[in-house]
Amino acid sequence: MKLYKYYLLAIGIIALDQAVKLLVHFNMEMGTPGEIDVIGDWFKLHYLLNPGMAFGLKSSHYYGKLLLTLFRLGAMVGIGYYMYYLYKREAKAGLLWCMGLILGGAVGNVIDSTFYGVLLDNAPAGSPSPWFHGQVIDMLFFPLFDGYYPSWVPGVGGNYFLFFSPVFNIADSSIFIGVVLILIFQKRYFKNKDNTSTINQPNAAEAEDEHKEVIIS
Repeated sequence: MKLYKYYLLAIGIIALDQAVKLLVHFNMEMGTPGEIDVIGDWFKLHYLLNPGMAFGLKSSHYYGKLLLTLFRLGAMVGIGYYMYYLYKREAKAGLLWCMGLILGGAVGNVIDSTFYGVLLDNAPAGSPSPWFHGQVIDMLFFPLFDGYYPSWVPGVGGNYFLFFSPVFNIADSSIFIGVVLILIFQKRYFKNKDNTSTINQPNAAEAEDEHKEVIIS
């Protein structure tokens, strides 16, 4: 299979990710007031700006966002080259598809971090520059379960709680799926060709003995 097909997958992920993010930005109100129920209380669209890492994680360092964006840019280039390297090494197609998912997700979030601070004016207040400080748009929300603490619990009795349910986007999902599939199928994807080529082959001593038997007989 040609290498370009794996890059096309990455481009498709980028296009879908950016289209959904822009639709959310221009058509949804941020936070709980603009929340849209997709599948009851199990799946919702929740517009959230993430100034840090994936799944709502953040960095408190003043230049943390800049360093994260630069790291993402480097990782994006590295992943793109690694796909080419794997293809030349005749890696399994499944591994290349996974790398395409990871590359597409990485680029999708890099676009937000690099340009959205300028194009969408969503850089956090006090940022050194809007460039490379754009906030990533998240919207996919799967509340696992929520409720109220029992009244007898000291300090929090009767308070509402929501079990850890990060808000994320298509780029995050693409990276997560790619990494999980690689972990699941790592033995298949990284099988040593030299080892597999010698399976069921007799060793040198056995082959020599068989040759002597043939000559004597």
